[in-house]
Amino acid sequence: MRWILLFILLIGVASSAFAHEVRPAYLELRQTGPETYDVLWKVPAVGDDRRLAIYVQFPPQTKELGERRGLFANNAYIERSRIQVAGGLAGRTVHIDGLSATNIDVLARVERADGTTQSTRLMPDAPSFVVEAASSRWSVSATYLRLGVEHILSGVDHLLYILAMLFLVNGWRRIVATMTAFTLTHSITLSAAALGYVHVPGPPVEAMIALSILFVAREIVLARRGSSGLTQRWPWVISFTFGLLHGFGFAGALSEVGLPAHAIPFALLFFNVGVEIGQLAFVAAALSLLWVGSRLPAPSPTWAWRAAPYAIGSVAMFWFIQRIAAF
Repeated sequence: MRWILLFILLIGVASSAFAHEVRPAYLELRQTGPETYDVLWKVPAVGDDRRLAIYVQFPPQTKELGERRGLFANNAYIERSRIQVAGGLAGRTVHIDGLSATNIDVLARVERADGTTQSTRLMPDAPSFVVEAASSRWSVSATYLRLGVEHILSGVDHLLYILAMLFLVNGWRRIVATMTAFTLTHSITLSAAALGYVHVPGPPVEAMIALSILFVAREIVLARRGSSGLTQRWPWVISFTFGLLHGFGFAGALSEVGLPAHAIPFALLFFNVGVEIGQLAFVAAALSLLWVGSRLPAPSPTWAWRAAPYAIGSVAMFWFIQRIAAF
């Protein structure tokens, strides 16, 4: 029964990849004067010449300066404009019209004239935000902590990798060592990439992340056949290696919102902490499900045990081909 429950968890994680649009929209407001702002609005594209019907709604005191300039590029519609808001945007509400009818999020970033920033995540059930006059380090920390948790819990490829590792790693000591190795290395590459010390193109990284999941799925099959693979013998070494790769994936998400100039260490630290909280919550949920299943009296059929790694590998291969085709 425990393997039926784990298989259900696997299917739930994998199917969410097709049920939820993982590309967020992005709004950037860069203050250029007491009342003027440069606007960057990036919306996921639907096909080659269509975009999601979501639009930025500024306060009534807003006046556009010049014409809007838009184009389709990299599976998104990118629009630039310039606005003037009487009295400035501080304390005013910005609304995303049409967001409540979608299943995507919007990452909003306001850069003030003094270099300080405000970062907010808008969701279908909360499509508006108030522009703050200034943000403290602690408010930045809270925002990036939440972003980290939300990113890992919506990153189905990262979760599928963690789930696959749980098939191979037995005993809480080995699980702790494996997760710690993964944590340390993806924190290193995340920090290095976010701070600009290392730059790796996003599409190849995403394809290699899918390939890392496929590798672990193959290791599960080998283990079931009685052959001890690299991952089963040295899970922390494999997690340490693949953690470097997954860290670049986390950095790609963080680059969408950027780091506030006045609180970079706080933002980076708490984004990392948020990722770890989300990761540990997922591991705890999976292990709890296994614990409950192991105490149920019903026998466990072998099909769920055998099918799980093939399901993991199939999803990973689909992602790999899809991401390679998007180069």
